[in-house]
Amino acid sequence: MRRSLPVATVAAITSAGLLLAGCSGKGSAGSSAGANAATTGVVNASDEKGGTLTYAMSDAPESFDPGNTYYAFVYNFSRLYARSLTTFKPGPGTKGKELVPDLAESLGKPSDGGKTWTYKLRKGVKFEDGNLVTSQDVKYAVERSNFARDILSLGPNYFQQFLVDNDGGYKGPYKDKSKEGLKSIETPDAQTIVFHLKKPFAEFDQLVSAPQTAPVPQAKDKGADYTKSVVSTGSYKFESYQEGKKLTLVRNPQWSAANDPLRKQLPDKIVLNLKVAQSTIDKDLQSGNTQVDMAGRGVDGQTQAQLLTDPTQKANTDNALGQRLVYTAINTKVAPFDNVECRKAVEYAIDKKAVQTAQGGPIRGELASTVLPTDITGYQKYDLYPQKYNGDNLDLTEAKAHWKKCGAGNISTTILARNDRQDEVDAATSVIGSLKKIGINAKLQQYPTSKYFSDYAGVPAFDKSNNVGLMMMQWSADFPTGYGFLQQILHGKAISQSGNSNLSQLDDPEINNLLDSAIANTDKAAREKAYGDIDRKAMEQAAIVPLTYFKVLLYRSPKATNMVSTSAYSGEYDYLNIGVKK
Repeated sequence: MRRSLPVATVAAITSAGLLLAGCSGKGSAGSSAGANAATTGVVNASDEKGGTLTYAMSDAPESFDPGNTYYAFVYNFSRLYARSLTTFKPGPGTKGKELVPDLAESLGKPSDGGKTWTYKLRKGVKFEDGNLVTSQDVKYAVERSNFARDILSLGPNYFQQFLVDNDGGYKGPYKDKSKEGLKSIETPDAQTIVFHLKKPFAEFDQLVSAPQTAPVPQAKDKGADYTKSVVSTGSYKFESYQEGKKLTLVRNPQWSAANDPLRKQLPDKIVLNLKVAQSTIDKDLQSGNTQVDMAGRGVDGQTQAQLLTDPTQKANTDNALGQRLVYTAINTKVAPFDNVECRKAVEYAIDKKAVQTAQGGPIRGELASTVLPTDITGYQKYDLYPQKYNGDNLDLTEAKAHWKKCGAGNISTTILARNDRQDEVDAATSVIGSLKKIGINAKLQQYPTSKYFSDYAGVPAFDKSNNVGLMMMQWSADFPTGYGFLQQILHGKAISQSGNSNLSQLDDPEINNLLDSAIANTDKAAREKAYGDIDRKAMEQAAIVPLTYFKVLLYRSPKATNMVSTSAYSGEYDYLNIGVKK
């Protein structure tokens, strides 16, 4: 485990971070790259084929199954072997938010006031075994990912919430053996799929960009074990998978550029090494032995300090906002945090500047006061719980007043964090120090990324039995709109018994109704205003303590081609067409 950064090192990082903020580079094809070049252009643009592209990750993903995952980096990576109905066109910064058809011929055709959406699949798309992809394969993918939550619990449950017959007793494809399946998804022919919703969903094209719409052949579905041998529709397919160690992809011979205008199929092979120490990943990126850090979380603290004080190395870094919020979720179902006054006390008590320092300084994120990050449409600047300082010390007057009003006295609780994310552990440690000053004694429990949401954080039964009052969280948008950011962490119907993202278990009727009304509104400007209003309502409930608007510091391997840092996938590099210099 990496040690926490000493104060002197953090100070150096912060100072260097100010220098980086002023750097820029021309990232277009044929130009010299520099710091932040991949946030504005394509670095090392090339169509050179061949070689082995190597990724690495400090832990292991929860799943490689497109229908059973909820990490942005797996959404990004899975596009190599799974084609959803729509996706985001590779592009730097906000250009990466451009939504384009992928498996579908075009964006959806809405009817019935936005309650019915129709898509036509591209002709000739095949699975890796040579069988043609049909609309029934897409329907089955949605059925298994949203209606078999006892087996596949890790992805979002939008379709379960919005399809017409989700309350009609359908038990999912593993229990319901009828050929009809969901009545609310029609497949009138092999190329057409029609979704029938309870109410208008103005951003449905965004929703079907999720890998949950990537087709799955029912005959080859292995339930929870499908993650070990996903049947590819993308430019690459599984060659081998050693759980917790390595995944190897090779070119899919059934893929055709004729029906895929997005993918280039550049490397011969793609290797992902798992459970590699972050410090080792950082060194391998610099040496060229690894080309991409899979999780896209950025370099560790010691590497960060070295990079930002070395002009040559700094030129290979990208520091971008990624539509992410770092926050502490407060469990509204565990006493005393079921009392809003207790939660408000926590809002005032957590020293956000101390958390920011623990994470690596301003280069890792600006201080936050809202649920929506500044780079999500709908963001409105405000602060319901302003923090005042006496010198370097946070003024706790408001925190103590609310804690006294809450009447809990001295209490003990548990705070959760991911053990392979030292910055998150350091942030949690800072939170513990802050809360102790008002009488909250929090004990830190750490769990791996691969099991954090499936077994621990946000799992109602676990959190209740273990007195979990607080959970560390970093959240990015499911798709780059206010609804795509807010719904799964604020709506009561998003709460699941496992794989839950509404860690606070907030179920406020007014917020639920506002979210439902906003997504039904076809007026984009009105929707965006509503998202800001919902943000404020959520902060009034004090179920989330915004800490920082996360920024990532990525090291761009000189041996990788077609590098773009994209907003669509949380500031990570777009993985669709990265190549390797031979």
